[in-house]
Amino acid sequence: MYVFLNRLISHHDNNESDVFKKFTNNDGKFKETLTKDVLGLLSLYEAAHVRVHDEDILEEALTFTTTHLEAMGPKLDNSLKAQVSEALIRPIHTNVPGVAARKYMPIYENIESHDDLLSKFAKLDSHILQKVHQRELSELTRWWKDLDHANKYPYARDKLVECYHWATGVYFRPEQRHARRTITKLIVIITITDDLYDAYATYDELVPFTEAIERCDISALDLISPYMRPLYQVFLDYFDEMEEELAKRGIADYVNYAKIETNKWTKSYLKEAEWLRDGVIPKCEDYKRNATITVSNQLILITCLIVAEEFISKETFEWVINESLVLPASSLINRLKDDIIGHEHEQQREHGASFIECYMKEYEASEQEACGEALRQIANAWKDINAEYLCATKVPTFVLEPALNLSRLVHILQKDDFTDSQSFFKDVITMLFVDSVYSTS
Repeated sequence: MYVFLNRLISHHDNNESDVFKKFTNNDGKFKETLTKDVLGLLSLYEAAHVRVHDEDILEEALTFTTTHLEAMGPKLDNSLKAQVSEALIRPIHTNVPGVAARKYMPIYENIESHDDLLSKFAKLDSHILQKVHQRELSELTRWWKDLDHANKYPYARDKLVECYHWATGVYFRPEQRHARRTITKLIVIITITDDLYDAYATYDELVPFTEAIERCDISALDLISPYMRPLYQVFLDYFDEMEEELAKRGIADYVNYAKIETNKWTKSYLKEAEWLRDGVIPKCEDYKRNATITVSNQLILITCLIVAEEFISKETFEWVINESLVLPASSLINRLKDDIIGHEHEQQREHGASFIECYMKEYEASEQEACGEALRQIANAWKDINAEYLCATKVPTFVLEPALNLSRLVHILQKDDFTDSQSFFKDVITMLFVDSVYSTS
């Protein structure tokens, strides 16, 4: 059953969930005898995370397997206990591939039937990849220092390593070096801009800055506050660098996609600042419509496609922007997960309403109910991603992979957020970029 269900994860379609009925009794409940096969139960648990809409049997499977795996965990031997414990926290499908691989290596070595040669090759591959990432991070650190962030952006968080971690989560292969560098720079710029709009600039200062971003021209530099000019110059330099690189591939005009998304993104920030200025707590749908843009997911993902190693046609860009379910679903996951994690932190200072506050006001709900609704919508967004990714026909799956991976990066965060990178997030970064894979032996 273990091998069968893992194959099913990779060959899922809308009708195949019926195959799970063979594991149920006449009353539709899963057979208790399944609990005697721990690896089979674990595989069923993993398969349930690839469910799409209207697959009630997989909803039941998730509840059934989670309940039994949690109960049997303490009774298992160390190897199985480690596998089950990790799966319950971070299932394979919603985990970042690089994180999952590093976490699994020491677990695999303790499995009696493990292959020593396979283990050695996996560690060597991980070691080489880490060295590639360390060199890139060193180069990006020099770029970050050249920006003179301490003097020019004293209001902004110093999060270069975290930004690079997000870039490697989306594009991790060695040959994707250029894409990682470009995406890291973008996320750094997003972080600085977020702090500008969210915590530092006044509304009256933000209006001309937003208009300047729309113009995207050096002549707009004199229209904005002097302290904003270094950041505006970084935007211009970033677009110029991207256009120069794209020109080598004959697609320089693709930079316009990034400029359009950047314009939409800063305008959504301005709307958020306007709500805060006016003391407005919007309706949930109005909030989501705007906040799924401020979260910058779509800007990052469109840029990922612009700088992808593979050629992507303009028709594919238009489909992804206007028709794909994956982009809005990924943005919603990012937005709502960030709101759940950051809710308590943001209440300690003046801040625009999150989905939690909007839901509590609109529906006269408790904080717990609002968080529950956010989690329900996140689960449904994952079903949208699964449905489109598993049954992709209009575009190659590599076009959808950045959105899937970005959703995974957000999904594995627990109690930490990007602002306060402690505990799990810090441990993951240390594991990927500092600790040797050979030290886990």
